[in-house]
Amino acid sequence: MPNTNNQFNSLIFDLDGTLIDSAPDLHAAAVRMLSPLGRREPSVEEVAMMIGDGVPKLVERCFAATGDIPPEPELGAFAAAFLADYEPRSAELTRVFPGAISSLKKIKSGGIKTAICTNKPYGATMEILEKLDLAVHFDAVIGGDTIPGIKKPDPRHLAAALDAMGGAKETSAMVGDNANDVSAAHALGIPIVLMSHGYTKVPVRELGAEMVIDNFDELAAALVGLIEELNAR
Repeated sequence: MPNTNNQFNSLIFDLDGTLIDSAPDLHAAAVRMLSPLGRREPSVEEVAMMIGDGVPKLVERCFAATGDIPPEPELGAFAAAFLADYEPRSAELTRVFPGAISSLKKIKSGGIKTAICTNKPYGATMEILEKLDLAVHFDAVIGGDTIPGIKKPDPRHLAAALDAMGGAKETSAMVGDNANDVSAAHALGIPIVLMSHGYTKVPVRELGAEMVIDNFDELAAALVGLIEELNAR
């Protein structure tokens, strides 16, 4: 459906690896969990590649990378303890990627609705958004535990973000950084722009996004170009 306004009316943003570099705080929490168990300290780069599927999966990957994976329910208890430790400290080392806030300000000044859709738990998400002065730029926030049992790449996760901010699929797009974002966006039927600075094991330009950009200064032009491309089809 052509967008006669020549702009997207609503945008869904991923959080980790898209708007923020959260790997340092997640790494620190992983070390605090593993060190008392006599496990080796994974690198920040290792932990960055574990991000994207929520805390339980990250914890499981931390154990897999440093030895045996504990059985359930022990693994679940470690995940709960990890989250309890991480959440209040989730913005100590985490930083907003350069240009993200100024880009969000321009987007909001144009009357575009915005939402966060992340597999990070809602509590930790809000802790970060508030402490890094990002919360004010979003109309809705959907965390990994907002809808029980539903996370990206399930397109219902994105659909919930659209509903929460009052957006329409036909005039919406996503901004993300990894395969889960691409899969969810395309399953919902919306285009996606990927940030090349994110957390992905597969090269970002091989993930099948409509566009890939290297920094937020390119986002506005990328969105305009994407609208023009879609309208030309």
